[in-house]
Amino acid sequence: MKQSFGIRGRQEGLALTEFAIVGSLAIMLVFSVLEISRAMFVANALTEATRRGARMAAVCPINDPAIAQVATFNASGGGSQSPIVKNLDTSDFILEYLDASGTPISDPVGSFGQIRYVQLRVTDFEHELLIPFANFTFTMPGFVTTLPRESLGIPRDGVITPC
Repeated sequence: MKQSFGIRGRQEGLALTEFAIVGSLAIMLVFSVLEISRAMFVANALTEATRRGARMAAVCPINDPAIAQVATFNASGGGSQSPIVKNLDTSDFILEYLDASGTPISDPVGSFGQIRYVQLRVTDFEHELLIPFANFTFTMPGFVTTLPRESLGIPRDGVITPC
């Protein structure tokens, strides 16, 4: 019968333990890089969402529901497309009509002639990072797009048509 004395006998499970620790850290690092990349994608998508929505607001009738739907990357009138940004819906957008000094107009319909700019904002959007052993949610910074008004849905012939 052979006895195992010395270094070899004391290190039988060491390689497995080292791999478990190093492997966990390596997987966590890979997922962290992927999740930071995904967070950057979401930030760019939110910037594009406010740009799309502000562009629609500049050419569509005041407070048209199609504005927020286009901003969420859905077709005008709804639709069942898969979301580009998880948990982004029409309630996340704040649309304001501004006068020449940049002050929000409280009644844009009654003050149609004073509107000079449209502004669409996304604030307090929560994004969840899916990193193994470290899942957490953080609030994205606010995203704002302000554009000069255009037709606001009234073409030269004066007939208002929805977007």
